[in-house]
Amino acid sequence: MSNTIHVLNGPNLNLLGTREPQIYGADTLADIEALCRREAERHGFALVFQQTNSEGTLVDLVQAARGARGIVLNAAAYTHTSVALRDAVAAVGVPTIEVHLSNVFAREAFRHHSYLSPVVRGVICGFGPQSYALGIAALASTPTA
Repeated sequence: MSNTIHVLNGPNLNLLGTREPQIYGADTLADIEALCRREAERHGFALVFQQTNSEGTLVDLVQAARGARGIVLNAAAYTHTSVALRDAVAAVGVPTIEVHLSNVFAREAFRHHSYLSPVVRGVICGFGPQSYALGIAALASTPTA
C-alpha cells in the first residue's frame, strides 16, 4: 500500500468559485487543492488531485487509485446516479471517504440518495472546502491493513 491519497472530483467542480456561490462558496477548485495539499502534507501523505466531468474517466481514476492509502471522493452529481462509480469504489478495496461541499440533506430530495454511501468508509458533507480536509484527516486515522 502506498502512502498516497487520491482526491477525486466529479462534474462541474471545475466551475467552483463562480458556480452557485451561495451554495458552494467562493473558493475555486485550485483553492481546495491547495488546502488538500497542506492537509496531506501535515499527515505525511503524498497527494494526487484530479477532476473530470466524465463518468467513465472518474471510474478510471478510482481504479487507478488501487493500492493507495485512501480516496477522498467528491463525485458531485454522480453520487446520486452512478452505479458504475459505486461498483468501482467497491471493487478497488481502498478506504474511501465521500465528501460534499454542501449539506446534501438540506437540498433537493434527489440529492438525499447516494449510491456511494453504502460502499465508503464514511461521509462528510456541509462543511465547504473543510469537508475535504476532514476527509483526509479521517483517512489518516484509519488503520492500514
